[in-house]
Amino acid sequence: MKEHDVCEVTCTVDDKVDRVQSELPLDQILDVANLFKALSDDTRLKIAYALTLEEELCVCDVANIVGATTATASHHLRHLKNLGLAKFHKEGKLVYYSLDDEHVRQLIHIAFAHHQEVKSRHE
Repeated sequence: MKEHDVCEVTCTVDDKVDRVQSELPLDQILDVANLFKALSDDTRLKIAYALTLEEELCVCDVANIVGATTATASHHLRHLKNLGLAKFHKEGKLVYYSLDDEHVRQLIHIAFAHHQEVKSRHE
């Protein structure tokens, strides 16, 4: 028998629907969606993960880690910075990036932990 993942009849619980709709932070949804879009790029996710392993990395190190040019790495790092996921500081001629705060680190670790759980359930 084929599993169905759709209700066979339409039935809504109006008080639940109204409550949830009133509590949706619509002014923040787009910004949070953009955060996840940034992390959906495999190069940016590699960079973010690398920054969970090291407190900070210079652009040259990031480029070598992800196998990209410094220009490409810099572009991705700038994108992460513009979305509030990373921050940077300059020391002489070198630019160092780190994750913006602990929440970003937690997001990355939770995503990978979830992936491992799903993978192990399906093995």
